[in-house]
Amino acid sequence: MTATSTTGAGVVQVTGELIASRRAGAYHHLTFVAPGLAEHARPGQFVALAIGGEDGAHLLRRCFSIHKVSPSGTYGGTVDIVVSAVGAGTTWLAGLRAHDEVDIVGPLGRPFPVPKEPVPCVLVGGGYGSAPLFWLAETLRGRGCAVELVLGAATEQKLFGVVEARRAADAVTVTTDDGSAGTKGWVSDVLPEVIRRSGAAVVYGCGPMAMLESVTRIATAEGAVAQVAVEESMACGVGVCMTCVLPVTGNDGVTRMVRSCVEGPVFRGDRVRWDAFEGGACRVPDDALGAPGQGGH
Repeated sequence: MTATSTTGAGVVQVTGELIASRRAGAYHHLTFVAPGLAEHARPGQFVALAIGGEDGAHLLRRCFSIHKVSPSGTYGGTVDIVVSAVGAGTTWLAGLRAHDEVDIVGPLGRPFPVPKEPVPCVLVGGGYGSAPLFWLAETLRGRGCAVELVLGAATEQKLFGVVEARRAADAVTVTTDDGSAGTKGWVSDVLPEVIRRSGAAVVYGCGPMAMLESVTRIATAEGAVAQVAVEESMACGVGVCMTCVLPVTGNDGVTRMVRSCVEGPVFRGDRVRWDAFEGGACRVPDDALGAPGQGGH
């Protein structure tokens, strides 16, 4: 476990040792010793992991939301991530064994903003996108905020953290598309009532982009501010490759293509140009700064 040169303020590159790997429904929950990283991390930030080891490394890293950290412990500071093994890289990660080592860069990105005063908050997670919300819930409750969690997934197997949620929040609502757990339907079906009942001033979301759009729409309609952690694909995680850009409207009313790994992954939901997302792809809005036909102005 060695630390190398920093890549930014509070960001380190470390060789992380896997000390625990366990199944969590359809997912894998991994804990790495990551000295110097855990001490600087905040809810909503992420880490970028080198994939494949020395003999079969992929060119690009894989980025994962930080589930939680422990700044100190028997082995030193640790960081937890949740992995859905769907491709070669994530399958390799899920197959790691205790004491295997992975090169880790983090913490990266902007964290969830926390209210300065205690206010009711609702946290909404889709699938394993809920991973960073439990740490956020604990942080908010530590500041005196009342917290409710809404967890949704296609099936009970694809939910993450229902038991943990009941420890971290004041109330929990579960939905599944097929009705195998909780209320049958989507998080958007139950969210209006949860916001009204709780009197939430802020709604936090993490999960698929379509879900985040609906969370933003509902929160705005109910008079709450939405803060969402977007799930754009990130190849480098440090703002170099430009693969994770999305259109966001600034304080000046101008839409710009910004990097979700640097300027995000957390954005105010009402600033994201959801109209630019079609069929899972993101286009450059015609009125965005520098869009084709604007002459770069």
